[in-house]
Amino acid sequence: MTQTKTILKTDKVKNLAINYQVSLSQPGSHLFEVELNVNNWDKPTLDLKMPVWSPGSYLIREYAKNVQDFKAKDTQSNQVLNTEKISKNHWLIDTSNSVDITISYQVYAHELSVRTNHLNYSHGYFNGAALFYYIPGYEQQAIRVKVIPPQADWQVTTALPEVENNVYLAKDFDTLVDSPFEIGTHSLTEFEVLGKKHRLAIWGEGNLSLEQVIADIQKIIKVEADLYEGLPYEDYLFLLHLSSNGFGGLEHKNCCSLIYSRFGFRVTEKYQRFLQLVAHEFFHLWNVKRIRPQALETFDYDQENYTTSLWFAEGATSYYDLLIPVRSGIYDGKTFLGFLSKEISKYLNTPGRQVQSLSESSFDAWIKLYRRDANSDNSQISYYLKGSLVCLMLDLLIRSRHQNKRSLDDVMRLMWRRFGQPEIGYSPEELEEVISTVAETDLTEFFQLYLQGTTELPLAEYLALFGLQLQVINKDNVPDLGIQLTDKGVVKFVRQDSVAAKVGISPGDEILAINQIRVQTEEFNERLKDYQEGDKIDLTLFHQDQLRTVSVELAFPQPSGYEIVPLKEPSQQQRENYQGWLQSEL
Repeated sequence: MTQTKTILKTDKVKNLAINYQVSLSQPGSHLFEVELNVNNWDKPTLDLKMPVWSPGSYLIREYAKNVQDFKAKDTQSNQVLNTEKISKNHWLIDTSNSVDITISYQVYAHELSVRTNHLNYSHGYFNGAALFYYIPGYEQQAIRVKVIPPQADWQVTTALPEVENNVYLAKDFDTLVDSPFEIGTHSLTEFEVLGKKHRLAIWGEGNLSLEQVIADIQKIIKVEADLYEGLPYEDYLFLLHLSSNGFGGLEHKNCCSLIYSRFGFRVTEKYQRFLQLVAHEFFHLWNVKRIRPQALETFDYDQENYTTSLWFAEGATSYYDLLIPVRSGIYDGKTFLGFLSKEISKYLNTPGRQVQSLSESSFDAWIKLYRRDANSDNSQISYYLKGSLVCLMLDLLIRSRHQNKRSLDDVMRLMWRRFGQPEIGYSPEELEEVISTVAETDLTEFFQLYLQGTTELPLAEYLALFGLQLQVINKDNVPDLGIQLTDKGVVKFVRQDSVAAKVGISPGDEILAINQIRVQTEEFNERLKDYQEGDKIDLTLFHQDQLRTVSVELAFPQPSGYEIVPLKEPSQQQRENYQGWLQSEL
């Protein structure tokens, strides 16, 4: 997510005042009651637009769909003003005889995520893009927000400065969008890192140890600050929501929103996943929030903002969220390789990697990544996933060429100095030039193959430089059909090149029997183990409620995953490479 100047630029109007009031009088209704006061207005009409997306989350979410009971009146005379909705997110108000205008509306808030709004008996949480309008041409105006909690024991927490009791000031609309609010009886803990103030707000009950979480967050902050040579803020806020099964985060310039499973802190691997999430969103305060693609230097809140560079914005961040805990001492190199093995397994088991390039994946985020369907794994690849593996390769390439005296860290630092500190957007060509400069080699072919093309990533070749190899895992040794089932026996995915696809098995089909004997979902793979590659079986199924039996010739078992393991006899150079990379013995 980026915060910077907006598309329509005007000088700040000296006497114009924009003030919001957000009330939560009936939390059980899930309705935020919002009042917007525009004072000293001097035009015959007032345009109001609500964003259709939140920076950092690349999907049109149509926040205006949650607006209801929209009204406008002259503040002084209390006279109702004529309003007209002229597009899905655009309202027009007749202000020909009005200087001070009051707009009131409600926003339904019952979606608990990091990029939406949520209000119930226990708290209120909102994002600026999902709650507030902007006035086109006046995005640079300062905006005040007053929050009225439903009861005295509810506190307000946000990254915005408090100018009066429960009144907060955003220097412009971008800053307002970039500053979520948490209102309620959440816990709030302050701690210091490198002389800077940090806060952790937690809503919800769970099994986390607050002392341990804060100690590990402090480690992450120190490591990332060391990478970028300092912290670019005076204070920082972590907002954490604990829910039944949530997972996600959204970066902001001086804070981040996190959502995680309330009981995901006791099991070691789950806790490590949480810390990776923290490392990821915190890393974004440099990479994306300040080091940002040119296409995201200026926001258009009305429509998609396209860039081919999300592979670096999210991919590099995803690579580092696995690596930062190693450097923090939270887990060791072996654990890191375990997590990396799972990422590689996911990548190599996604057929879409051979269809969609990394650049295309970045560009098409708006219509593909967050809009998955039954064919998604056949037709696309995540820029998070493949981007992280391309960044892994770049890191290993640079380290091997320079005996670990240079790495992807130097790319990040150079990007920070050249683009992040002055806050100017980079082009795809400038990004590639910086990487090539640090590597001291021409990477034109690398980028053509692995960014613009769909050539298989030579991961084994790069890992071998560090004394590692990829080992195939096939725990079940089940003959392959090329399908995945839900727990109710319904086909949810059919691999495009599979034997199932060839006989017309489709997503939505319900598998009933193998060779005329009923089969339950939980025993499906066990039943397939009775057969071998080349054997033919009859599958009975419902296809759109029509009973059908198809004959299928089973294929060779597919790898269930891949594991990174040391070479049997690594060279001294490979051992040194590994040591320099993961700070441990191979």
